[in-house]
Amino acid sequence: MNDAGSLGVIWGWFITGTFTMIVAMSLAEIFGITSVDLGLSQFIAGVINVWQPEVDTSVYMQYGIFVGILLIHGVINSIAVSWNGWMNQFAFYVNMLGILFIVVVGLSITRPLATGSFVFSEFYNGSGFSSDGYAFLLVILQSQYTLSGYDSAAHMSEETKNSQHGSPFGILTAVAANATSGFIFLIGISFMTKDFMAQIVSEDAIQPQMVQIFVDGVGQAWTMVFLIFVMLSIFFCGSSLTLGSSRMVYAFARDGAMPLSKHLHKLDARTNNPVNSVWFNIVVAGVVGVLYMINSTAYESIVSVNTIGSQLSYLVPIVLRITVARKSFSPGPWNLGRFSTIVGVLSSCWLLFTCCLFICPTEAPITADNMNYAIAPFAFIMLLSGGYFAIWGRKWFTGPVRVVNGKEVVLGDDDDSIPSVTKEKEEISSS
Repeated sequence: MNDAGSLGVIWGWFITGTFTMIVAMSLAEIFGITSVDLGLSQFIAGVINVWQPEVDTSVYMQYGIFVGILLIHGVINSIAVSWNGWMNQFAFYVNMLGILFIVVVGLSITRPLATGSFVFSEFYNGSGFSSDGYAFLLVILQSQYTLSGYDSAAHMSEETKNSQHGSPFGILTAVAANATSGFIFLIGISFMTKDFMAQIVSEDAIQPQMVQIFVDGVGQAWTMVFLIFVMLSIFFCGSSLTLGSSRMVYAFARDGAMPLSKHLHKLDARTNNPVNSVWFNIVVAGVVGVLYMINSTAYESIVSVNTIGSQLSYLVPIVLRITVARKSFSPGPWNLGRFSTIVGVLSSCWLLFTCCLFICPTEAPITADNMNYAIAPFAFIMLLSGGYFAIWGRKWFTGPVRVVNGKEVVLGDDDDSIPSVTKEKEEISSS
């Protein structure tokens, strides 16, 4: 809200939600952690400030809370992974009911409420840039970061019954539910904003600023109730992302494309889950979180690179679907029919547009301390990965590995016929 006011937040979310749904439809047709947990630690720090304003909730305290949350998520996804289905369903209802509760109770208690003119048409350029249009684009960037990660249903497809129906349904439901509930939530929060300058712009406001809006509008007791819903939602989100990312690491390691593939490509004998991959993600998230204490600019660059990577991972299969595979692609139970190409083109344009946004500066005047350096680590990762494949990987990588009848096989170009086992598990692991 500080970049473009209530107008930017609400309509930026609406635009982003619409295009994200278009992208989700394209992905659903094909598919037949750090920042989340750190955000939760910031909310916990905000709760502490509500009740104990004199406590210094420094970045070091927030990092300590963050590590504790990471460890809990690691344990849940290691020894209690069977709970995740129940937890995800529970999280969905907590999120939906929590938003409804916060909006209804918040609007009922907060007085005076903001005007409709403020909520839907008030623009405030707090970005530092002279261009109001660019300030609005920064809000789209923030909205797109929030509406990402919906591909987790695809990463869990190998463990999903009837995945040809389940995975597309999961992707579309995730985007539709979060885009709609988020839009309602942002409208409610905007109406609860009593003093924009004091609650949003002022450096004295409790961080995140949403906490300050709650405190001023409904008091400390109701603020705690609201924040319990918010923090539960973030906690379950972090656990789900840990689950999905561990499957990505396992899949890459199974293909021999990860450092330490031999160790990451193992299933726990008791739970039959990739426990090593889970803790690999936990360790990496903890290391990345250290940057938050040392240099917030470096941390934000890494987060931007993560989002760019996600967007590009959506882009590649969509582009292939509407170009080289346009005639050979075999539609699944859920498909877009004759609209597939046009939706794919719109999706591709949106993904390219948002990727460009994530490497643009977000503050002005631009200095060495606030410059967006995301392009540097992104270019490094792409050059390293591309060089690795060009020099070595292309000599042995022949296709993704799949488990068929308990054996690992490499699928050829013709997926209708499964070839014999061409690479044994030990050979893939040693690669």
